[in-house]
Amino acid sequence: MEKVFISPSRYVQGKDVLQKAGEHVKKIGDSALVLADDFVWDLAGDTVLEDLGKNGIQTQKIVFGGEASTEEIKRIAGEGKESNVVIGIGGGKTLDTAKAVADELQVGVVIMPTTASTDAPTSGLSVIYSEEGTFESYKFYDKNPDLVLVDTKIISQAPPRFLASGIADAMATWVEARASIEGRGTNMAGGLATIAGQAIAEKAEEVLFEYGLLAYEANKRQIVTPALEAVVEANTLLSGLGFESGGLGAAHAIHNGFTALHGEIHNLTHGEKVAFGTLTQLALEDRTLDEINTYIDFYLALGLPVTLEDIKLKDVSDEDLLKVAELAVQEGESIHNLPGTITADQVVDAIKAADQYAKAYKESIGYEG
Repeated sequence: MEKVFISPSRYVQGKDVLQKAGEHVKKIGDSALVLADDFVWDLAGDTVLEDLGKNGIQTQKIVFGGEASTEEIKRIAGEGKESNVVIGIGGGKTLDTAKAVADELQVGVVIMPTTASTDAPTSGLSVIYSEEGTFESYKFYDKNPDLVLVDTKIISQAPPRFLASGIADAMATWVEARASIEGRGTNMAGGLATIAGQAIAEKAEEVLFEYGLLAYEANKRQIVTPALEAVVEANTLLSGLGFESGGLGAAHAIHNGFTALHGEIHNLTHGEKVAFGTLTQLALEDRTLDEINTYIDFYLALGLPVTLEDIKLKDVSDEDLLKVAELAVQEGESIHNLPGTITADQVVDAIKAADQYAKAYKESIGYEG
């Protein structure tokens, strides 16, 4: 099988880069469908529209409905047939929808994240959900975004919870890529990991352990520091390239499994659920106590969930855990990149083990958070 590495055509990161959006976008198209939700329109969308206009780009403003569903994609694509570029501004689901709309229209796509909460911006795929928010599938595209613009000033203004969630999502990158490489699994591009993909995934984790807590504190003060710049890049570019070209594993499959449940868990962010999925993968892989505790300790410092109670599943039944596990091991899921055969029963046991390991660690350090 061939090795494959894919990436966006251009990535630009820095303070106030969205104020120069038109300068970059005009190289791709002159008629833009611009997508954002109501909150993001007030935060950054109108500023982007103004600069696009100054650069001679015609714009069509579209309000995102909130779910990256097939129905929402069809609705927006139907309104943008005259556009030659789609611009998504906001969080993961908005950006995934923008990519899907651009694919429907067969035009260029520009991604402008307003948080560093996921590694979705650089990827050539979208996660598609039902109208009710249940995971349905990954949708793959022939190319990655033409341009990713990351404004660290705007990201510094977002709640620190979002940065921590992005760190959790990015912390899964090397854990999953390592397992996928060991299992000779395929990456999101349908090939084996390149040396570059592996190196980038590993570097993402290195940067996060080194600068993650500093960046988190900078975010609390809403300031842009070298540590924040490094972590935004790790959350967005390094993790994006690392997961897509390195390969996913169990952490994201278990995250997807959690969408089978109803209740408060759905108030958690993507990254918060992935954090617990990462601990579950480490338990499933039989990693050492020292290694698992290193992740638990880091997550606790960032206010991330590490137990079933933390992810609002304190009294979850075995029946519900089996639903999660069965969805996580369904055919085509990334958990099958791990070495060997993974069963639903093994996943249930790993979920319980991760919960117990985290409880024991909290008790050992007298954690009262």
